[in-house]
Amino acid sequence: MTGHARIWHLATFLGLLSLPLLIMYLYQLIDSVTAPRPGSLLPGEVSFENWRFLWASIDQGRPSIWQVTLNTFVFSCITASIICSLSLTAGYALSRLNLPGRPVFLGGLLVLHSFPTITLIIAIFIILQSVGLYDSLVGVIFAKTALLLPFGIWIMKGFYDTVPWEIEMAGVQDGASRFRVWWELVLPQVRPGLAALLIIAFLDSWSEFVLPLVLAPSSDVQVLATYMYAVINDDTNQDFGLFKAIGMFYSLPVIVIYLLFQKQLMNIYGGGTKG
Repeated sequence: MTGHARIWHLATFLGLLSLPLLIMYLYQLIDSVTAPRPGSLLPGEVSFENWRFLWASIDQGRPSIWQVTLNTFVFSCITASIICSLSLTAGYALSRLNLPGRPVFLGGLLVLHSFPTITLIIAIFIILQSVGLYDSLVGVIFAKTALLLPFGIWIMKGFYDTVPWEIEMAGVQDGASRFRVWWELVLPQVRPGLAALLIIAFLDSWSEFVLPLVLAPSSDVQVLATYMYAVINDDTNQDFGLFKAIGMFYSLPVIVIYLLFQKQLMNIYGGGTKG
């Protein structure tokens, strides 16, 4: 069997595995723009009633979808920016500097990242309440950043490990400062990893549900995940068509980012693991 034939067979196999997922998304899209037929699985007439949340409030007690989307966007962007900024410097220090207790610290990063969010939620709740950040978007940003930062530092350290020492030594011998060498010579080498980490941190924050639900229950600081939860949890007016339309609206940015930045996301596996 030739190499091209193997690729086609593998692509066909993966396509068949992905087919149920594609059908699910297609059904959700069709169901969100059609009126349901009682007792039938076939879609009815085209109707955009389920998408009314885009131009009108679905409930007087709920915030506008655009305010919620803005909250989600701000939360995701700030969290991803902080994680990348701190991981960029901390990863370099752990990769290049002979710090005391460095192996223990690296092992601690893995241990911190292994804790599920739900096991730490009570401690995070008490801390945020004691410092006055409970029920605020800032508190959720700090909590999410702290939980995702060990992953970012470990990933960036791996990318720094793949950069040869000779690049830095050449810059230092030419009279450049350590900061200038890092900024002009080392940083361009790890830029693909930084881009991948930025996208992953943004997507992970965009889909966060537990932290905003517990730490920011007010409607003023709702994100899209908790907004959808409130819609489907409304016992007085359950509207599954509306829920599906909001779900499509919520997932569209994620789908677009994955389609546009597949190459950058695959670069996350390019970092070394040299200790």
